[in-house]
Amino acid sequence: MDISNYLLCICRRFDCIYQVWNSYLVANAARMKALWHGKTLSLLKWNRETICIEAIDATGPPWKGKDMTKLVAYFSATGTTEAKAQQLAELTGADLYKIEAALPYNRLDLDWMNRDSRATMEMRDWSEKPDIADHEADFSAYDEVYLGFPIWWYTAPTLIHTFLDTYDLSGKQIKIFATSGGSRIDRAIKDLTKLFPDLTIVEGKLLNKDLAEIIAEQA
Repeated sequence: MDISNYLLCICRRFDCIYQVWNSYLVANAARMKALWHGKTLSLLKWNRETICIEAIDATGPPWKGKDMTKLVAYFSATGTTEAKAQQLAELTGADLYKIEAALPYNRLDLDWMNRDSRATMEMRDWSEKPDIADHEADFSAYDEVYLGFPIWWYTAPTLIHTFLDTYDLSGKQIKIFATSGGSRIDRAIKDLTKLFPDLTIVEGKLLNKDLAEIIAEQA
């Protein structure tokens, strides 16, 4: 990264600060934001030796710790859903969390025309749910979660089932978004509502178009 993008990079020992803030930073995925003259500060590294903070242009709503209740959590196999998730997080001022499989998918795994491909077999038998990579995330600070994924076989990938089984999102408003090559989102919402009746799934939206275009259409 270009050194000009750094607002601050101080290399020295900060033992006292480290002791006070370490637990907070870990609980918040080692990421903090603040508004600084129209720029957002993102914590890149914080340890006993180095503090590095990057300054980037703030294009969304100002972030304030006490008001930060939104999270965009998403699974993306090819990058399509990831692009929409990043845009959604920017527009809503939400934090971003990537749901990843413990064993990443490759091109052959995603061959939907192959009855023996990994994704096909997972979607055929929902009891064989793939494991997720992260079991230690803390989502307790959020009360609104945008949950995104690509539509697989007309519904949500079973990796999303694993994520919802792993983390307790009850009491939070869950807004589903998805990308699709042609399928609707209705069945995915219906299936998730049936599988997880204790969750508050309030709405869902396909984000195949640019978000700015979708917002303009609804205006």
